[in-house]
Amino acid sequence: MSDLHLNYIPKAGSLDGRVILVTGSGDGIGRAVAKAYASFGATIVLLDKTIDKLEKVYDEITEAGHPEPAIYPLDMAGATVHDYLEMSRILKEQLNGLDGLVLNAAWMPGFVPFEQYDLEMWQKTMTVNLTANYLITQACLPLLLDSKMGSIIHSAHEVTRAYSGAFGIAKAGMVAMMDIVGDEYGNPDRFIRVNSIDSGPLRTEMRRSSYPGENRDTLASPESVLGPYLYFMSDDAGRVTGEKVSLGKLDADFQWPGLTTEQA
Repeated sequence: MSDLHLNYIPKAGSLDGRVILVTGSGDGIGRAVAKAYASFGATIVLLDKTIDKLEKVYDEITEAGHPEPAIYPLDMAGATVHDYLEMSRILKEQLNGLDGLVLNAAWMPGFVPFEQYDLEMWQKTMTVNLTANYLITQACLPLLLDSKMGSIIHSAHEVTRAYSGAFGIAKAGMVAMMDIVGDEYGNPDRFIRVNSIDSGPLRTEMRRSSYPGENRDTLASPESVLGPYLYFMSDDAGRVTGEKVSLGKLDADFQWPGLTTEQA
């Protein structure tokens, strides 16, 4: 990813009229991305399992004068096929479809030796980080095709070292899934943009819980990575698809140049 895309700032109103679903939008990258999309005119569907967090993001968006978002509480650890199909139906009926999908929600139980990984932990980790993304993507594909400007962005994370367990395996599986979906929908007559962004370590609650001894002051904020998320969701990305962006560890003081008080 070039500095141009890391520092990418869309034109004002460039996402006007778009409907974008962001999973895990209650905090971290999801919250930052949802607020940024809203600031450029998009109607955001805020999906997370914690209603209080969603309501806070909702308030932040509306108080900034951006389009009113929709709150969609859903626990991806327990949601069924029916739940995702029902969500797709509601998006079609109440918001006239969907233009963008950010697969950002994730759950990590911590670093556990492989021999100690019990089945319940394995199943929950694989469900949230892989199976749920398969179900939500499959349910949303018809809406994204109808959009004629559909875009899928996956918040990737490569972690296949010792003790990463099912989380690392699920994230590796997501790389394969995005490759397959991107290839199937790369046809000019049947096109959906599919790209992945590995932000590197950021100052998020998930990072804090996984690395409790880490100095958070050495990490960049979730708002630092808004440029690539905005680029791949915008028309400026054109037919750029199949990209796997790895940002590495950004400087703690790096700030996306388009950051405003509304997005802070």
